[in-house]
Amino acid sequence: MDFDITSPSNERIKWLVRLRDRKYRDAEGVFAVEGSRLYERALAAGFDPIVTFVSDPAVVGIVGDHVTVTPEVLDKASYRSKSQGIVAVFRQGSQTLEDLDPGPSPLLLIVENVEKPGNLGAMCRTAAAVGVDAVITIGEIVDRWNPNALRASTGAVLTVPLAASMWDEVEPWLEERGISIVAASPDATRSLWESDLTGPIAVVIGAEDEGLSGHARSLAHRRVAISQLQAGVDSLNASVAAAVVLFEAVRQRRAGG
Repeated sequence: MDFDITSPSNERIKWLVRLRDRKYRDAEGVFAVEGSRLYERALAAGFDPIVTFVSDPAVVGIVGDHVTVTPEVLDKASYRSKSQGIVAVFRQGSQTLEDLDPGPSPLLLIVENVEKPGNLGAMCRTAAAVGVDAVITIGEIVDRWNPNALRASTGAVLTVPLAASMWDEVEPWLEERGISIVAASPDATRSLWESDLTGPIAVVIGAEDEGLSGHARSLAHRRVAISQLQAGVDSLNASVAAAVVLFEAVRQRRAGG
């Protein structure tokens, strides 16, 4: 077949490469996905494609404008060096705290200053799996639109109700709704397994290296620790800790219901 783009020096391919960098994505208000699965999930979540770069348009149902690109060139534009035959650019969505509808007794996840996009993606994937009512990110370092976040979440960062905010907005928002803050911290004196997680709560997970900020600790109504069976082991990975706490919360809620 005749391809529209056959050279990696094409300006549109250079544009795709620039979108690997957050400053360019945020400046234009866009994000890119690779592979048919993420493409279809972005469409299903209601995101609008700007343009789709594809090697074979017959492989997936294309929505809107598309450009055919040789597989080799598309791979060079890929974040992971293998494009899976499709790279699409979408407009970023915008969701604020006021857009969220947590319900009367919600289970929320608050992600504070988590730097690694893969951890954010894994947390959103878990949040989707357990039916968390919303995810709230705290801190400008958290990058929802990073390709690693999208990939690690298998698209869940696009489907779970997710708002980016700061503590000065989140604190009164939670208080108005009677939502207690449960902070996961390895130095907490109360074990997770001894804590009541059945009410309206927001589970807070902190940064990978420093954990929770002092402000988050001061706001917490309860701090809980995940008891480890083996001494001398570092605390759990942030996304693993989130999964353990969220699944325990769901277990308690189902047992109480």
